[in-house]
Amino acid sequence: MFKNKLTFKLLFFLVLTDFLETFIHLCFKKSTLLEEGVVITNSSELFVFLQNVFSSPFLLIGLVLVVGTFILWSSLLSRVDLSVAVPICSFSYILIPLASIIFLHEKVSLFRWGGVLFILLGVVLVSLSTSEKGRVLE
Repeated sequence: MFKNKLTFKLLFFLVLTDFLETFIHLCFKKSTLLEEGVVITNSSELFVFLQNVFSSPFLLIGLVLVVGTFILWSSLLSRVDLSVAVPICSFSYILIPLASIIFLHEKVSLFRWGGVLFILLGVVLVSLSTSEKGRVLE
C-alpha cells in the first residue's frame, strides 16, 4: 500500500532527521571524549567513567534529541513508505564522516570514503528498484 505523495515538506523533515541523527552521534562521541585516554581496569574505574559520561551535558542533549527524532521519524513513517523514507535518510553515511572531520578532527581515509560510496550506490539501487515496483503497481 502506498502512502501519501512525497511532498517538499515531508522531504524536508526526512532530511532533517539525517542532520539530527548526525548531531546525536556527535553528542554521544563528545560525551565520551571528556574521558579520553582513560584505561578501565577495574569496576571502580568503570563506575567513575560512567558517572562522568552520564553527567555530560552532551549526553543529555543527545538523549533528548533521540526522543525528539523518534517522534519525528514515527510521524513521518505514518505518511511515507519505509522503502522510500530509509533511502532518503541515508545521507548520514556522508554527514557523519564529514562532521567527524570538521568537529572531531578525525581522519577519514580514502578507503573508508570508498566504502561510503559503495553503501550509497546500494541505497540508490534499492531506491530505483522501489520506484520501479511502485510504477508497476500503480
